[in-house]
Amino acid sequence: AIAIKLGLAPFHLWLPEVLQGIPIKTGLILSTWQKLAPMSILIQLSSEINLNLLLSLSIISTVIGGWGGINQTQTRKILAFSSIAHLGWMIATLNTNPQLTLLNFILYVIMSSTLFFILLLLNMKNITNLATFWSKSPSTSSMSMLSLLSLSGLPPLTGFMPKWLIAQEMIKQNLTLFTLIILMSSLLGLFFYLRLSYILTMTLAPNLSFFSIHWMHQKTNFLSIILTPA
Repeated sequence: AIAIKLGLAPFHLWLPEVLQGIPIKTGLILSTWQKLAPMSILIQLSSEINLNLLLSLSIISTVIGGWGGINQTQTRKILAFSSIAHLGWMIATLNTNPQLTLLNFILYVIMSSTLFFILLLLNMKNITNLATFWSKSPSTSSMSMLSLLSLSGLPPLTGFMPKWLIAQEMIKQNLTLFTLIILMSSLLGLFFYLRLSYILTMTLAPNLSFFSIHWMHQKTNFLSIILTPA
């Protein structure tokens, strides 16, 4: 029941469609603050949950979250699959280091809230709308790009730290193969994060300025030009 509430794979099927159909303000609550209660319950019960079950849910969530967001064109669905992938990272250390899970959750809420507020401000529904984003608001576009790259886990941004700590914790627990799998699956998410960042910064809409040049209204004293010594 908690996995369904959070949207963990394979109980995630409702999350992308619901997030796409509800208002953006409700989507913000659903993707961030609504997860606070079930995540708190998981952290309190972390020592009693089977480790193999958590690792299985973690791998499935990171793979499906990364793979599902690749071909999406709707920004809310992309954020939904991003949420699924990040939840997979969070529960990876739930049994061994719940404090690290809490840190990852807090950083995810902050970064996702930033993106949702920007989508709410500019009413961006699909990735084609992002092509004119830079010309409208360069500062907001830069903030969006940093948030996206941080969610992808690129160093030296904030989102890199929890993933690095989680990978180290898993290696300490002799789960090297598991660590390799979730790191490889994060490359799927990195692809669509970089694609969104590219659209935000590189694919700019044409910015044409039309103005008239009055060639015939300029009076030139050609005689003075000719007589002027070189």
